[in-house]
Amino acid sequence: MVAPKKGKTASAQSRPGRSLALIVIVIAALTGGMFASGHTTPRLGIDLAGGTSITLRAVSEPGQESAINKTNMDTAVDIMNNRVNGLGVSEAEVQTQGDRNIIVNIPKGTNSKEARAQVGTTAKLYFRPVIATELSGAAATGSPSPSASGAPDKATDKATDKATDKEKASSSPSGSASASATTQGRAVTDALKADPSPSASGKATGDASPSPSTGASASGDDATAKLQAQYAALDCTKKADRAKAGDGAKPGDSTVACGQSSQGQWQKYILGPAAVDGTDVDKAQAVFNTQTAAGWTVTMKFTDSGSKKFADITGKLAQNQSPQNQFAIVLDNEVVSDPYVSQALTGGSAEISGSFDQEEAQSLANMLSYGALPLSFKEDSVTTVTAALGGEQLKAGLIAGAIGLALVVLYLLLYYRGLSFIAVASLLVSAGLTYVIMALLGPTIGFALNLPAVCGAIVAIGITADSFIVFFERVRDEIREGRSLRPAVERGWPRARRTILVSDFVSFLAAAVLFIVTVGKVQGFAFTLGLTTLLDVVVVFLFTKPLLQLMARRKFFASGHKWSGLDPKALGAKPPLRRTRRPSAGPVDPKEA
Repeated sequence: MVAPKKGKTASAQSRPGRSLALIVIVIAALTGGMFASGHTTPRLGIDLAGGTSITLRAVSEPGQESAINKTNMDTAVDIMNNRVNGLGVSEAEVQTQGDRNIIVNIPKGTNSKEARAQVGTTAKLYFRPVIATELSGAAATGSPSPSASGAPDKATDKATDKATDKEKASSSPSGSASASATTQGRAVTDALKADPSPSASGKATGDASPSPSTGASASGDDATAKLQAQYAALDCTKKADRAKAGDGAKPGDSTVACGQSSQGQWQKYILGPAAVDGTDVDKAQAVFNTQTAAGWTVTMKFTDSGSKKFADITGKLAQNQSPQNQFAIVLDNEVVSDPYVSQALTGGSAEISGSFDQEEAQSLANMLSYGALPLSFKEDSVTTVTAALGGEQLKAGLIAGAIGLALVVLYLLLYYRGLSFIAVASLLVSAGLTYVIMALLGPTIGFALNLPAVCGAIVAIGITADSFIVFFERVRDEIREGRSLRPAVERGWPRARRTILVSDFVSFLAAAVLFIVTVGKVQGFAFTLGLTTLLDVVVVFLFTKPLLQLMARRKFFASGHKWSGLDPKALGAKPPLRRTRRPSAGPVDPKEA
């Protein structure tokens, strides 16, 4: 029974090199990834690096002045914050100012143009039937021109000459994946399963009749004439005209709109009343399509009511001729895409595809997922924020951190002597891992280092040092009981391990709760505290304990040198350190007895 136990102990003591090799490999891999990504420094928050401050003013629709209220403003702040700061660590700030203004602070290093588009875009999405369309600048005759390059392509069957019950709704014009109206055009592929027989059941909001004047007759002949005049005068190649197209139109009205084709040409449209609302989209996400050449796409899943509306309108459109068998996906009065259909689409989901890159696809999916803003906003001002004050505070914080670290090292030197080498080395490893991971988290999840996050890292110095002290004291307790160093390390580790894990669990739990219940900069403090607490466990298990095992084999520590911090006499251990057979006494002299 004794021999296996000794063999097991010897085996355990021979493995510290493996743990040290593992952590060296991890550090090397993370460091290599940092240099390969080109982000060798952590991304700084707006208080440390400066950035951009955007002032948005709420604008009410005609006759809806009461819509600008506290409830809608708070809702808009939440949606904007979700768009630019979904994980809570990018340090973008969104807050109200007064009754009508919202201030958005975006740190340097963020794509400010993209962020400005995301926070300001209302993301009002409608599916409208197409009544007429042509290239902007071409003669607007009131009826579509089949020869226009923006006209839809033919629907293709799936690899057979027979009619198939599954067709894709394809499109030549499309819009931006981001809220900006300046990106390239898009092509759209609809990925819905269609019912073999067109369905016209149900009541759709829009009416895709074959005549433009019929579809635009919501307000009578005068409204029809006005709409046709707007369509004739609309020049989508002009930014001013694109901005005014559809301005003020309600979902139940016919309207005009602009969209950009995949060739980069601007197209103008007459669109019928909205048949499906953006609120009918249950979920949207960016997906990389590996089955086709579509690349990055945005998939949408409709609600139950939205699925019925979509099936109804596509069933009606399928009975019409081009272009009145098309429906336009309109995002903030701009046509994102205009696929055509040949039969009712009842699958309950749709796919927008084209020449998206990952960022554009995620941007569009993000806006659709978090919903439309309850109000429209106008960008009042955009200013650059300097980091002068934050730089001074950071300098003061770093000085305080350096002083605290120096005091910790001084205490370790005076009290633990040679053991302080292991503690300082562990602190350096922990600091290196923290730096590399923060640098990688910037481009990965948008993490930005702000002043509270720096405070969290400074607090972590004490947590990490506390773990070393617990371990060292357990080892010294074993030496006081008369054990030599190597057995003391092995017997002290299980007891120290439990204490370290419980302590770190409590710290991590506190950081997690703080992260969940707070917002803004406090989340940066909680995130950093939680991250460094996890790293403390990694460093203690894979570096501190194995290193102490190796040092216990060195004569300086094993012999209990007075500067090793493990001197049995200084620790109060009573010799002999090991139980030995006492020498037998000689015969007693009877005279002495």
